[in-house]
Amino acid sequence: MTPIPIDLFEQLKCLDTCSASNAIEQFNVRTRNEGFVSGAVRCRFPHLPPMLGYAATARVRTSSTPVRGRPYYDRMDFWTFLTSVPEPRVLVLQDVDPNPGLGALVGEIHATIAQALRCTGCVTNGAVRDLAPVEALGFSMFSRRLSVSHAYAHIVDFGNPVEIGGLPFQPGDLVHGDRNGVHIIPREVADAVPQVARKLQQREDELTSFCRSDAFSLQELAKRMHIAASEIMPPSPAVKL
Repeated sequence: MTPIPIDLFEQLKCLDTCSASNAIEQFNVRTRNEGFVSGAVRCRFPHLPPMLGYAATARVRTSSTPVRGRPYYDRMDFWTFLTSVPEPRVLVLQDVDPNPGLGALVGEIHATIAQALRCTGCVTNGAVRDLAPVEALGFSMFSRRLSVSHAYAHIVDFGNPVEIGGLPFQPGDLVHGDRNGVHIIPREVADAVPQVARKLQQREDELTSFCRSDAFSLQELAKRMHIAASEIMPPSPAVKL
């Protein structure tokens, strides 16, 4: 779980998820129907800037009592585990109940503790709660549901692979999320993503400006689209611009 260089991290953090995803597609390191959470979560605070951090994974339940009978927030072993993950961190919590999201593990208390431990947000297929105070913290939350109660929310285990919305997460994965959704930035191409994203954005800006101009025509559009298609980069993670 070695962190990427801080300057690269800051460049990636400035990207929205769609721009980053467009860039990642150029390298063919994964098929285009994977790498992102599909339909299982909703961004609760879409006005917040993009979230980027290293995955701190756990499995949770909310509909049954914890085996050890401990309060839902009393897991110093989990908080200690968080410190082993590079910072900033993102809580990635798979609710493994048959009906995920009956109750919510993460609310104001968990968000406040997590933020103190350099967590920037949470992604879960379950529920979250306490939206107003958590929003005031600037702590990003992505969830399938909301719940007024934490019910029997507790951590089953942590530090292992989890899956949310068809996307497998490994501890330490580089998790990127905003109002558009959540995906993972592959480490093997992360250093090239900002530059490629900027190039693709420039191409899109030129095309949209043309479409809004008096010079627009289908003939010229076809020409420009052909040129754009010919500039798609080769399928190699070692692309040099």
